[in-house]
Amino acid sequence: MATAAAAGNDRNVSMGRIFSRAFGTLGSNPVATFGIAFLFGALPSLVLAYFIQTVRAESLSVLGPAGMIAISIFSAVVAVVLGMITQGALVRATTAYSEGRKASLGESAMAGLSVALPLFLLGLLSALGLALGFLLLLVPGIILYVMWSVAAPALVEERLGPVEALGRSNRLTDGVRWKVFGLTLVVVVAYWIFSGIVAMLTIAWYGGMTEFATMSAGGGMPLGYLLINGIAATLTSAVWGVIQTSLYVELRDWKDGPRTEALADIFG
Repeated sequence: MATAAAAGNDRNVSMGRIFSRAFGTLGSNPVATFGIAFLFGALPSLVLAYFIQTVRAESLSVLGPAGMIAISIFSAVVAVVLGMITQGALVRATTAYSEGRKASLGESAMAGLSVALPLFLLGLLSALGLALGFLLLLVPGIILYVMWSVAAPALVEERLGPVEALGRSNRLTDGVRWKVFGLTLVVVVAYWIFSGIVAMLTIAWYGGMTEFATMSAGGGMPLGYLLINGIAATLTSAVWGVIQTSLYVELRDWKDGPRTEALADIFG
């Protein structure tokens, strides 16, 4: 155990290794990673968005403000559940790749579904804490996000409770939070750029901003627009999920030393 800890502490947390592991997972196991992101993330979100759009367009006068608020809360809760299950399922695919094997779509999906309730509770706790932090002049919210950035992978892989997972993430990120913040910033900026490109191309496809706005006002967002966003959501969800788990693996190995299988490869 001491040897393992020493081996983990002898190396630094590497941004390059994190991205290499993440994109290696996507490249070696696209069926599981993109399949999970589509089935548990993009597809339900697309159906929900289309349903809410239809309800708002046809029943705004009937539901009133209270009804619309209830729909918004419902959609937010569903988004949290779907996001956490997607993240949980992508954890298994990424950790399997780091161990030199390939997790099937079924294995990865069950890994997320089996802890769906704890993941949901973790999502609610995180959301409440981050909301409070962002209300306090933004900086505390950013600090909390960095501290809790690998709570979901820790919960899935180490079978922790929601509060324990937050504590585990806090310990894993201790000492490298500027690096974690830098990694998050890079991913967020890349997401903004990608989203902007997708939005511009979609609007251009529909004939420009004026035509697109007129079409949207007439009957909500076109179905084609929702489909394009579904594809984009699949890509971003898969990439974000595997990067978060890759960060967790990097921090876990840094703090605790490599897994037993990795040590066997080193000294075998």
